Amino acid sequence: MRKFVKSLAKKAKIASYALAKLPSKKKNAILVKMAGSLLANKKFILEENAKDVKNAVKNRLPKSFIERLTLNEKRLKEMSGSLKAVAKLEDPVGKVIANTKRPNGLKLKKVRTPIGVVLIIFEARPNVTSDCIGLLFKSSNAAILRGGRDSINSNKAIGKVLKKAIDASGISFEPFFIIDKPDHRIVDLLLRENENIDLVIPRGGEALIRKVAAASKIPVIKHYKGVCHIFVDKKCDIKKALRISINAKVQRPSVCNAVEKILVHKDIAKKFLPLLKKEFDKYKVEIRGDRKTYRILKGIKRAKSADWFAEYLDLIVAIKVVSDINEAIAHINFYGSHHTDSIITKDINNAKRFTKEVDSACCFVNISTRFSDGYQFGLGAEIGISTDKLHARGPMGLEELTTYKWIAEGDGQIRQ
Repeated sequence: MRKFVKSLAKKAKIASYALAKLPSKKKNAILVKMAGSLLANKKFILEENAKDVKNAVKNRLPKSFIERLTLNEKRLKEMSGSLKAVAKLEDPVGKVIANTKRPNGLKLKKVRTPIGVVLIIFEARPNVTSDCIGLLFKSSNAAILRGGRDSINSNKAIGKVLKKAIDASGISFEPFFIIDKPDHRIVDLLLRENENIDLVIPRGGEALIRKVAAASKIPVIKHYKGVCHIFVDKKCDIKKALRISINAKVQRPSVCNAVEKILVHKDIAKKFLPLLKKEFDKYKVEIRGDRKTYRILKGIKRAKSADWFAEYLDLIVAIKVVSDINEAIAHINFYGSHHTDSIITKDINNAKRFTKEVDSACCFVNISTRFSDGYQFGLGAEIGISTDKLHARGPMGLEELTTYKWIAEGDGQIRQ
């Protein structure tokens, strides 16, 4: 097993050097072929995905897990569309970030370069396979992908289809490697390959990410969980606040940018909360409220201390009545996961305070938390959403998959 992992990591490193020389035009043409190949082979991919879904149901895995695992024609079209969108984006590799000339005539350039080899460790969502391959290929990074055993058939099928498209394009090296062996020892060994692997991005539940971060000898970009908040301010458009809150919770509750907590200003709580409950009842959303919310909304559950930290990934929401924006900001910074938080308000000053003082990767004003997404940000797709502060934060696209080098040009200068 150790030999297999070391050989794979070395192959990926060699491939990264070859990939760095590939022209943008060639990369874009291959990405378009990959996008077309997903749709041309949809029957095969969906059949393989159905095997994973069947096994997940048989093993009684959570509904939220199965929802993330499931592919359909709509999601395949979205995956294909993401690859096409990435192909149209500007290639960050070789882009000059800064240009300067020193008094001694030395010319300095700061230039974007690929990171090298990126290891992606993920769980249920098969679209991660194509999104990550597309972004890493466009940014000239070699990819090693290790999906969970519950999505193994889907990941193998997507990888096989994309590899065919690449082989047909005539390049002589493998730009990505999908590990289809379920042995958990492989991950432990890969996380020690710091000589050949440059970055690790785990995508999945908090337990997976913490395990990877603890075991890795390689830098890790993390996103532990998405405890996203909406604060409904006293000066707000009630109809917009209702529409945004419903969308943020029910449009796709199993993903990390779905809202988990709603904070409501005390001055509008008695008016707003019954309207919100009426809408949530239509979608069978379970409400867990603090003491003040519990008094206003009869029949709901009382929130416990653990609820304020919880990421439900389900049709459950915790609601708290707060006295003002100060309490709302303090609550979010203490209980939140620094992922995505939104304020619904007509007060410009409160909007500015919220975006300045809330310590999250994405701070929104009058929009759903569901917009925290690489595709929605115009990044084509995303490699993940980072809640770290170094070197990337929020939805990660092409630029976040590059580092830089300094290029200096002179005419015989020597150091005095």
